[in-house]
Amino acid sequence: MIKIKLLLFILIIFAVQCNANEFQNRINEHEFPDSVQVLPDTAITSDTVIAGSIEKTIDMSLDNCLRIALGNNPRISAAFQDILASDARLKQVWSNFFPSFSWQTSYTHLRQLQLSDALGENLEFNYFLAGQVTLQQMLYDFGVTQNQATIRRLDYESNKKNFESVVNDVIYQTKAAYYNVLYAYETKRVAQDTVDKYQMFYDQAKAFYKIGMNPKVDVTIAETNLSNAKLRYIEAENAVNLALAQLNNAMGVPYIEKYEVKDRLQYQPVNLTFEQAIDIAREARPELKLAELKVEGANQTVKLAKKSFYPSISFESQYQRGGKTWWSNYGYNIGGYLIFPTINTMLIKNEIKEAKYLYDKELANARNTQNSIYLEIQNAYLKLNQKRDQLPVAILQVKQAKESYELSFGRYRVGEASPTELKDSETTYENAQLTYYSALYEYNTAKAELEKSIGKNISGDCVELEK
Repeated sequence: MIKIKLLLFILIIFAVQCNANEFQNRINEHEFPDSVQVLPDTAITSDTVIAGSIEKTIDMSLDNCLRIALGNNPRISAAFQDILASDARLKQVWSNFFPSFSWQTSYTHLRQLQLSDALGENLEFNYFLAGQVTLQQMLYDFGVTQNQATIRRLDYESNKKNFESVVNDVIYQTKAAYYNVLYAYETKRVAQDTVDKYQMFYDQAKAFYKIGMNPKVDVTIAETNLSNAKLRYIEAENAVNLALAQLNNAMGVPYIEKYEVKDRLQYQPVNLTFEQAIDIAREARPELKLAELKVEGANQTVKLAKKSFYPSISFESQYQRGGKTWWSNYGYNIGGYLIFPTINTMLIKNEIKEAKYLYDKELANARNTQNSIYLEIQNAYLKLNQKRDQLPVAILQVKQAKESYELSFGRYRVGEASPTELKDSETTYENAQLTYYSALYEYNTAKAELEKSIGKNISGDCVELEK
């Protein structure tokens, strides 16, 4: 009888060893595929959606997300309409140099009260105007229209820079949301792996209990741990759905069909000094150019206010047809005019002061924008370096936690470790993996923030991290 029990015990140990080898958490050393430099287009390529079946399957990548965002985000469309509207306003100003036509026709019944009293009889007559054509042409206004057109042109350029700023921000929001989706998927994978482990522990605890090696409390503890792991998996699965919803909103397509994400979190080194980042921002950051355009626009407004005294030279001609009957007579006049505006010296003086104050304000705003962007780049650069330095530590923690877990599991399978010790080592290992993926997610997000702060994408080669 003792030999039979010993044989059963050896068979159980062999089975547990096989299960342990099968369910050990092997970290994929090729988890970080080569990345492709982001070159967003404004349309979705034809190979994004695979049609021809009952359900459409979309394999989504970061490139595809950016294409969809640039083509569907309403903020980009609104900013583009501002460009078109400012272009129309610029052409409205230049219309001052184009001729204007007017047409008038009327019928008038007159009775002159003063003449009737003076002549002693009632004077009533009808006046017919079949048509009066008027042609007006402004010849010269001493640079007023030119200043107005310059202001409108600067406004047009400002809207273009604002459009670039909106695109830059949408790209950042899409990248951050996409990396959050990848992080949510990694969290779900860790949760699934934890469920598989606790399922294995539960099966082992039941097997040990049946042969009398462990008490019933070990089975209860294993069952509780398995239930908690399943709850965390449900939370991780819901986090994936929420991350996908945020990504869809960032792309501007909240009702898009379900899709599969092809990528995984990856490490892409940034070989960029802080001075290089500042130099790139001076040329690529649209907010800096926008501040300069606003300063120049305020300066042109000052010049325009100083020209409130200036007259304008115009030409006008009229042709009339009418009289006692519709076609009884005709007339015309041709003339050139030097028109002086109505002058209120106090009003004009204070308008000039206001324009100067607004110019000084734009100068201060430009300096504030420059300082804010400098601080933004500095924060993003330091944050990126911090997250980069955290990655090796996080990888080391994963290795140490994995070794600790394997030792505890080896002790447990031979009956030397308690379920509590095994649970602690498994929890430490799970947390170490989540910490690593969190550090990798925060690194990618910090890289996206740096790209937004300098106004340009950073390209580079992906590096495989040994975990």
